[in-house]
Amino acid sequence: MAPRLPNDLIAAIATAPGRGGIGVVRLSGPDVEGVIRGIIGRPLKPRLATYARFLDAAGETLDEGIALYFPAPHSFTGESVLELQGHGGPQVLRLILERCLELGARLAEPGEFSRRAFLSGKIDLAQAEAIADLIDAQSAAAARSAMRSLTGEFSREVHALVDALVHLRMLVEATLDFPEEEIDAFDQADAEGQLVAIQDRLQSVLARARQGALLREGLSVVLIGQPNVGKSSLLNRLAGYEAAIVTDIAGTTRDTVREAIQIEGVPIHVVDTAGLRETTDPVEAQGIARTWAAVARADVALLLVDATHGVSAREAEIIQALPDIPLITVHNKIDLTGETAHLSADGREVWLSAREGSGIDLLQRRLLELAGWHAAAEGSYMARSRHLAALRQAAHHMDNARAQLGQLELMAEELRLAQEALAAITGEFTSDDLLGVIFSEFCIGK
Repeated sequence: MAPRLPNDLIAAIATAPGRGGIGVVRLSGPDVEGVIRGIIGRPLKPRLATYARFLDAAGETLDEGIALYFPAPHSFTGESVLELQGHGGPQVLRLILERCLELGARLAEPGEFSRRAFLSGKIDLAQAEAIADLIDAQSAAAARSAMRSLTGEFSREVHALVDALVHLRMLVEATLDFPEEEIDAFDQADAEGQLVAIQDRLQSVLARARQGALLREGLSVVLIGQPNVGKSSLLNRLAGYEAAIVTDIAGTTRDTVREAIQIEGVPIHVVDTAGLRETTDPVEAQGIARTWAAVARADVALLLVDATHGVSAREAEIIQALPDIPLITVHNKIDLTGETAHLSADGREVWLSAREGSGIDLLQRRLLELAGWHAAAEGSYMARSRHLAALRQAAHHMDNARAQLGQLELMAEELRLAQEALAAITGEFTSDDLLGVIFSEFCIGK
């Protein structure tokens, strides 16, 4: 049974916490007109910005600003919506919100406005998720990718795949129902050719979604190595400023230092860690334990080595102890050896100078390669892990369908499952529990 649109009035502060020039209180649901009468004292013309005083129960002015009224169904949520735009002080916004609650509204849950827009058919689920992704975008590339999804580009691609699947399913089902009459039509319609075309288009959508997922999630990189090999210097060079303390004293870094950087718009989460060595210092020992915990969570490990002596027995021990994640051995301090910056043929080793910056571009390019980023992927869609899982599941069922061309009953079932997987992306087949998880991650007021 599909989730139903609630029948109550919700309200929330829609602007970010803290002080600002403007603050917005938003309401959505039935009987918005009653709130308008209570807080404005007069009717509002639909879709017209109206200067007004916001009144308390005694008729005293709480604030003054702009009121906007959008009658259903011509609003973001599909319900009647009221926006009160006043001064952005936390206390005055709290007073306006409390007045709305006195007049019959309840406090909105996180993402409830977007959820109501989805339930009323104003946006699909992929577009709803793109709203949160646009707000959380960590780079200009991520913001553009999220906007493409929000405006429906991703959804249109998914719907086109579903439409093509439906057409193919109709052909297969007709052949099953009327085998004598339709078998020639099945061959003439080139069912296998249609199936291959859908598979090719699905792979294209999946590739663009992978790029969008990378823009959203980024890459987690951990810097490890013995003390004084230049981990903090490399972090500072990648970050572009002094994010970590650098001294000649071994063991300066006692705890993990995290820094978010961008390479070609891809967020890279870099974690500098305590040097790995034997120690009796309990504080340093805790830092080393946190180093290994950071390694366990990382996507890529950078093992820094002093280029003046190369990989020692201790570094070999560290490599043996690493989990199964991509590893780049970084030979730092080539400014002391006179070597030129370069990358090994297999991409597993790079020679650079964190102090002077030579070779940093080689490391950055290699990190993007490991992440699977393609610089030309401007048409990416902001995608989440559930989107990728659904696309991969659909691709799997399409492969099975192609393998069952001689068994039309099995082929028909695989095509149905592929369609169902794709439909879950936009929300045609989505449980209420999943909706609760998705929208709980949104901001209150959005």
